[in-house]
Amino acid sequence: MTGATMEATPSTSTQAVLINDDKRRTSAEADSIGCVEVLATVCSIVLMVLTLPISLFLCFKVVQEYERAVIFRLGRLRSGGARGPGVFFVLPCIDNYCKVDLRTVSFDVPPQEVLTRDSVTVSVDAVVYYRIRDPLNAVVQVANYSHSTRLLAATTLRNVLGTRNLSELLTEREAISHSMQVTLDEATDPWGVQVERVEIKDVSLPDSLQRSMAAEAEAAREARAKVIAAEGEMKSSRALKEASDIMCESPAALQLRYLQTLSSIAGEKNSTIVFPLPIELIGPLMNFTSSLGVQRTTAPLAQAQGVRSTTTSTSSPSADPGPQPPSE
Repeated sequence: MTGATMEATPSTSTQAVLINDDKRRTSAEADSIGCVEVLATVCSIVLMVLTLPISLFLCFKVVQEYERAVIFRLGRLRSGGARGPGVFFVLPCIDNYCKVDLRTVSFDVPPQEVLTRDSVTVSVDAVVYYRIRDPLNAVVQVANYSHSTRLLAATTLRNVLGTRNLSELLTEREAISHSMQVTLDEATDPWGVQVERVEIKDVSLPDSLQRSMAAEAEAAREARAKVIAAEGEMKSSRALKEASDIMCESPAALQLRYLQTLSSIAGEKNSTIVFPLPIELIGPLMNFTSSLGVQRTTAPLAQAQGVRSTTTSTSSPSADPGPQPPSE
């Protein structure tokens, strides 16, 4: 333990010495830059005074309400933050500024060929809305915040969609858009850029996949239709069975049903009406008709038998008497 402590102590002292050397160098550079800056500032003021009033057109600048100006003097960022909106003053030859637009900017993410988690290739494009939250970081921390945000949006779209299935991609667009917006906002926060909204515009599927999905959906709809039809047939058969049981208990219900059917047919203005007669009414009529038919068939037979008997009785005296004896 003592040896480790002895070894750690020299390293700590060495780091402290290096830090002190860096501070001295930084302070020396700052003193030299400060002297140069003061000398350049004095020269710029003298030049501005000598070129009055023409220099006034170069010294006073205006930025709009939606803009901010980040001023650099001899390459160093001026204290006080971004200027604007309104009029601000710059010294000629030593000051330069950069305007930053604070309005919301939108851009389209080019269509990206993405391989989903279930190994389906789709083409997805989106739109991103962002604005500048901190003008100083937008100018100092990144070379081109607009181009960097566009590239980051394209890569984020690929990364987020690569972790989702095709079904999730088609049904959970809002959740995916929110996830992309959070990821982009965290990545662009050091640049002073705030991503306000991300929207997925279109998901393009291959033609073969579209045909297969359409066939699958059609088959599923047909299966559901058959199941619904079968359930309807089952319910209707149960209702008919209950109705037939009720009609069997009350024969008059069948007659009322006949009358109701007749009234419904008559309401359609048809010239031909088919009225079904119950078997109970047709039965006696059929029995009466059959009895009449039997009487009609038995009467001619009786008459024929009477005629035959009469003919036999009348024809017996006139029969052949046989041979007569010769007369004297």
